[in-house]
Amino acid sequence: MSALTLTAEQINAWVGLILWPMFRIAGLLSIMPALGGGEVPVRVRIALAFLLTILIAPTLGAMPEVDPLSADSIFISLQQLLIGVAMGLLVLLAFNAVTMAGESIAITMGLGFALMNDPQNGSQVPTVSQFYLILATLLFLALDGHHAVLLLLNASFTLLPVGQSLGADSLWTLVRWGQIVFSGALAIALPALAALLTVNIIMGVITRAAPQLNLFSVGFPITMTVGFAAIMFTLPTFQFSFENLLSMTQATISALLNS
Repeated sequence: MSALTLTAEQINAWVGLILWPMFRIAGLLSIMPALGGGEVPVRVRIALAFLLTILIAPTLGAMPEVDPLSADSIFISLQQLLIGVAMGLLVLLAFNAVTMAGESIAITMGLGFALMNDPQNGSQVPTVSQFYLILATLLFLALDGHHAVLLLLNASFTLLPVGQSLGADSLWTLVRWGQIVFSGALAIALPALAALLTVNIIMGVITRAAPQLNLFSVGFPITMTVGFAAIMFTLPTFQFSFENLLSMTQATISALLNS
């Protein structure tokens, strides 16, 4: 019975089959909300990246015949990491739009000082922003947004095989997508902001017409109460706006991979 022998080419092929796809997957999970990001421990992200690599590896084609310890291998690893980070950044910016929408509402209703720690961004955000962010995360999972992103990740190995980098238009796609932080935040916060702005205008007119009433002494609780009511009644519009935001994110990721 002859002993099992392995050549250096076979070992390099096996290492590349696991190593390079794992860099792309780890890049996505490093900043993607819900499945990765700062709220998920590093060990969990690494384990999840390895598990996804094992599941995806059998569907991949031939890897570049490159020595894993060479400079070319390091360059390919950086390419795969950049692709994964770019995909995760698109999803992260969509969630940042939700955070900005919550900040706008909180400042307008007078709760901008009520801060709490946001583990996803590693900073302090208003409580209203954290409420919207938790709601967006639950909607993202309920709408199978994480499954859609993982399917796009799997398709990325067909559209951009290992060894290929993002196209020249990819950078501009990322830059243009940055505007979604502002336009998406406006679409989410506009109904509540309109109600709060109306209340502020009414109180301003009354104060101007009858200064002796001194409405500003009771303006804070009135604005806060109207703000909470506006948040409650505009939650259905939040779901609609966030669904559109996720659809746009999915389309942008596809455009990024095809550019």
